[in-house]
Amino acid sequence: MLIFRKTAVAAALSTALWLLPHAVSAETIFGAMAKAYQNNPELNAVRAGLRATDEGVPIAKSGYRPQISATATGTATRLGTESLFRSGTPLLSEDFTTGSASITITQQIFDGFQTLNNVRAAEANVFSSRETLKANEISILLAAAQSYANISRDQRIVAIRKQNLAFLKEQLSAAKSRLDVGEGTRTDVSQAEAELAGAQAILVNAVAQLKQSEAVYVQIVGDAPKGIKQPSPASKALPKSLDQAVAAGLRDHPSIIAAQYNVDAAGYRVKSAEGTMLPGVVVQGALSRNTTDRDRNSDTANASITARLEVPLYQGGAEYGQIRQAKERLGQQRILVDSARADVQQTIVTAHAQFEGALATITANKAQVNAANMALAGVIEERKVGQRTTLDVLDAQQSVLAAEESLVSSQRNAVVASYSLLAAMGRLTIKSQGLQVAEYRAEEHYEAVKDKWFGLRTVDGR
Repeated sequence: MLIFRKTAVAAALSTALWLLPHAVSAETIFGAMAKAYQNNPELNAVRAGLRATDEGVPIAKSGYRPQISATATGTATRLGTESLFRSGTPLLSEDFTTGSASITITQQIFDGFQTLNNVRAAEANVFSSRETLKANEISILLAAAQSYANISRDQRIVAIRKQNLAFLKEQLSAAKSRLDVGEGTRTDVSQAEAELAGAQAILVNAVAQLKQSEAVYVQIVGDAPKGIKQPSPASKALPKSLDQAVAAGLRDHPSIIAAQYNVDAAGYRVKSAEGTMLPGVVVQGALSRNTTDRDRNSDTANASITARLEVPLYQGGAEYGQIRQAKERLGQQRILVDSARADVQQTIVTAHAQFEGALATITANKAQVNAANMALAGVIEERKVGQRTTLDVLDAQQSVLAAEESLVSSQRNAVVASYSLLAAMGRLTIKSQGLQVAEYRAEEHYEAVKDKWFGLRTVDGR
C-alpha cells in the first residue's frame, strides 16, 4: 500500500508541476496564427507575386497610350584630304557638318479590341491572384494551428513518459526491496529493469519528436514556441451541419473563386486572339529638323501626320492556331472550376468526418484512461497479497501509458480537424478568428499602380 501511495503522490506531483504556468509569456493558438500571417516567408512571397501580377494591368493599358520616340544624327565630312600643290599654292581641304533630329508619336486608334480584352484579362488575373493569396493565407493559418497543436501534444507526451519513467523507477526499487527481504525474485527485478530501459528509450524518442515539432513551428510562425498550452477545438465560424459546410465551401472557398476568374481571363484572351483578324488604325505624327553648314547655313523643319489602315488578310495561319489554342485553354479553365469544386467538397467531407471521429474518440479515451488507472491500482493491491506478479503491474502500467497517449493524440486530432474544416470551407481567416494582426490589403497596391504612366520605383520605394 505504501508503494502505491508513493507512486500516486509522485504522479500527481509530476502532473501538477507540468501544469504550472510557465515563467515566459504563454502563446495561444491564435497568437501563433497571427504571427504566421505576418511573418511567414512563403506567404510574403505570394504577396510579392500578387504585386507583380498587378503590374500586368498598366502593361496591358499601354496599348491605349501613345508611343513616343526621338532620334538624332550628326555627320562630319571632309573633302580633299590630300594637300596638293598647283603653281606652288596648296589646295586646302573642305570641312562641313550635317545634322538632323526628329520626334515621332504613334497612337493606336483601333486594334480589333485587343487592348481592351488584354486589360480585362489582366484585371481578371489580378482578381484570381487575390483569391489565390487568400487560399495561401488559409493554408498558412492552418499550418500554424496544426504546428501549435503538435507541440502541445508532444509536450504532454513527454510529460506522460516522464511520469511513466518515475513510476517504473519506483517499481524497480520496490522489486529490489522485496528481493532483499526474500519476498520477490530476481526475475521481478529483471522485468522491472527491462521495462525501465524501454521507458527511457521511448522518452528520448518523445523529446526528439518535440524538437522536430518546435523546428516546424519556427519555420511556419517565425518565432520560437513559448508557453504552449493545450488548445481547444475551433469554435468560431464552425458550421452546424455537413450540408451547411459544403454549401458554404462551394460558395466561398477562394480556390473556386480563383478558378472562376481564370475562366474570365481565358475568355478575354480568346477575344484578344480573334482581334488579330480585325482591321487596325494607327495615326503617326512626326516632326524633323535638318541642318547643314556647307557653303551657307541651312536649317529646314518638316512636320507630317500619317493615318494608316491595316487590314490583315493572311498571316501564315498563326492567327488561326492562336485562336484555337486560346479556346482550348478556356475549356481547360472551365474544367478546372469543376475540379476545384470537387476538391473542396471532398476536403470538407473528410475534415467533418475526422472532427466528429476525434470528438467521439476523446470520450472513449477518457473512459479508457479512467478504467486503466483503476485497473493499475487494483493490480498493485493484488500483487501485495500475492495474487499478481510484477509483470502484471508493468503490463497494467503500459495500458495506462497507452491510454493517456491515445487521449492526448485524439485531443490534438480534434483541434486540427476543426481548423481543417474551417480551412476547407474557406472560413479560416484573420477576421473569422479575431486575430490581432493588421490585414494585408492587396487592393492598395493595385490602386496605386493600375493607372501609372511612368516611374521605375515600386510603391515601397525600391
